[in-house]
Amino acid sequence: MDEKQIRKDRLRYTKNSLSSGLALLAILFNVFFFVNIYKSDVGSYYYSYITGISIIYNLLFMLFGFLCSEGVKRYHFGYAVTLIVIGCLQFVRIFIIPRMASNAVVNDQTVMDAAQHTRVIFYLVASGSICIIAGIIGMIRSRQLTAYEAELAAKAH
Repeated sequence: MDEKQIRKDRLRYTKNSLSSGLALLAILFNVFFFVNIYKSDVGSYYYSYITGISIIYNLLFMLFGFLCSEGVKRYHFGYAVTLIVIGCLQFVRIFIIPRMASNAVVNDQTVMDAAQHTRVIFYLVASGSICIIAGIIGMIRSRQLTAYEAELAAKAH
């Protein structure tokens, strides 16, 4: 057996720990975003329905991120696609709370200063990028394994 064949055969017996680990890292960056936003308390600015929706979304992101982490570990194609979708949604989030809070003023105080704004955008970009990368790796490896299993099935018949 050549090296390529061995690598393909190993897919049947090993887990996709790279995609899984990256998905967990994306969740960690989302937690950093979550904590950074909600630890700052400027008046009653964050006491709104948008904050409530954001908290629910953060919980759903972490839930789906973990679920996808486990799914891509077993080379499920659908979970890899879901990682790409939730990664793209992280980029959309940049234009909601960070943008609104950086432009808002409460009691002559900016709700989100420039340093915090930069930090939270970094966390969202990192989380989204890592999700997308994990999804792409998961898709590639899932397709490789599916093709190899089809090849083995064809040889068996």
